[in-house]
Amino acid sequence: MQKKEIATTNAPAAIGPYSQAVQIGDTLYTSGQIPIDPATGALVPGGIQEQGTRVFQNLKAVLEEAGADFSKVVKVNVFLTDLNDFAALNELYATYFEKPYPARSCVQVAGLPKGALVEIEMVAVL
Repeated sequence: MQKKEIATTNAPAAIGPYSQAVQIGDTLYTSGQIPIDPATGALVPGGIQEQGTRVFQNLKAVLEEAGADFSKVVKVNVFLTDLNDFAALNELYATYFEKPYPARSCVQVAGLPKGALVEIEMVAVL
């Protein structure tokens, strides 16, 4: 099977040697998205709600470019710089997904690019 790069201007451009997402067959693997506004290239101000919303908007744009949406997501990896933000992010997360929910991991990390509070990556079936 051949890898197909997925790229959209509605999400931040890759800032290194990686793709926003890669499709192999009917599976889509997104790169981690942090709360960068694609229009400005800047980290969005605010706390976990504002940053989490931007992350989901970025992921939505990548999914849409591949012809998918959140209903096609089967696995989510969430990286938080502070697990005290877990409950607030969970509330936001629940607005994007319905049962059956995707499998998910959530871990606290020492730091994220540009000082982001959250990074999320996904696997979807197309």
